Amino acid sequence: MKYILSKDIKRFLILFFIFIFVTLFSYNFVYADSEEPTLQSKAAILVDNSTNKVLYSKNADEKMFPASTTKIMTAILALENCKLDEVVTASYDAVMSIPDGYVKANIDGEEQLTVEQLLQLILVHSANDASNVLGEYIGGSVDSFVSMMNTKASNLGLTNTHYTNTYGLQDPNHYTTAHDLAILMQYCIKNEDFRRLAGSASCSIPATNKHEPRSYVSTNDLIVPNNENYYSYVTVGKTGFTTEAGECLVSCAYKDNIELTCVVLGGTKINGVSTRFTESKLLYEYGFNNFSLKNIVNEGDILEQIDVANGSPDTKKLDLAFSNSINALVKNSDKDTNYIPEIKLDNNILAPISQGDVLGKAIYNIDGVSYEVNLVATHNVETSKLLSFIAKIVFIMFLLIMTYLILFRKKQKKADDLD
Repeated sequence: MKYILSKDIKRFLILFFIFIFVTLFSYNFVYADSEEPTLQSKAAILVDNSTNKVLYSKNADEKMFPASTTKIMTAILALENCKLDEVVTASYDAVMSIPDGYVKANIDGEEQLTVEQLLQLILVHSANDASNVLGEYIGGSVDSFVSMMNTKASNLGLTNTHYTNTYGLQDPNHYTTAHDLAILMQYCIKNEDFRRLAGSASCSIPATNKHEPRSYVSTNDLIVPNNENYYSYVTVGKTGFTTEAGECLVSCAYKDNIELTCVVLGGTKINGVSTRFTESKLLYEYGFNNFSLKNIVNEGDILEQIDVANGSPDTKKLDLAFSNSINALVKNSDKDTNYIPEIKLDNNILAPISQGDVLGKAIYNIDGVSYEVNLVATHNVETSKLLSFIAKIVFIMFLLIMTYLILFRKKQKKADDLD
């Protein structure tokens, strides 16, 4: 019998197959890696903090003017050389030397503020006078403090960074790179006070001996709730701007156990919105949406079993285990990849061996990043009694032979002397 489908059933089947096709296509699309973003900013970098893996780079090693991102260095030196409750008296030279047009907190000469209050003014309000006051207090003079800044930069390996002032005054010899700023920020966020202060959306300075109370909102829109540029994953940041440097921002964001550092330099404003915010968010979204943590190995997992040549029969077969876990940052498209390590075992692995002894290492090379983990013994390996017995017999025989040869030579010598 020949069946004829009604028009309604045909429509249903067509719509059904279209639905299946779109669903499958969408599934693949969601997990596909998106293309790297195109930025207007002149230089930028996005780095994973746990592995130092660079996820995005644009002119990252090109020398740029840092503007007020300079204050990151000023702040960390203050935190490493002062206590937060130390009281600082501002000098007239420190506060009056700031040129017109640069942000100030209107600190007066002889005004007294704590180190923490000055750091709040630096990292939240980006006050240039506060930077000079702290620099002069720590170094004895602003010039001496600038020398400390350059020494610290050298110690941190910031090979393309040089400072001439404490706050970012435009100067041809005052420069850095996106890459160097990322290294500096990664160093600074290890300091919990820096994290707290650089992550503050606002600050309030109580009345001082010279000034009424002051309150400020952070210049970093990404951490200010209800701001149109607010990005909830950002934890710290420092802005910068001069006409020559453009719109600048150094920040960190944390999501799904991944912490990223982002630097954008030489930005501008589009429709009144700074690209330092829009492009930082764009880079963060690119990083979080296209990379994930993948568990490569777990601590205690067995890599392989080896035979210890001189081990006792019941202990010579030895499992080698990973000393710790490895979590690597990989592209989402590589999440199902099975990575094979390069194994380097110690030469002449012989008993006795104690549980936990390091006998080699495994090296995983994943997308340009090398991850190393030690291989350790899972149990004790005793020396074979039979081999030990044979070794003793051989040693005794060697001694007997040597003794015989010595005595024989003495007898032979006496016989020769008699002749």
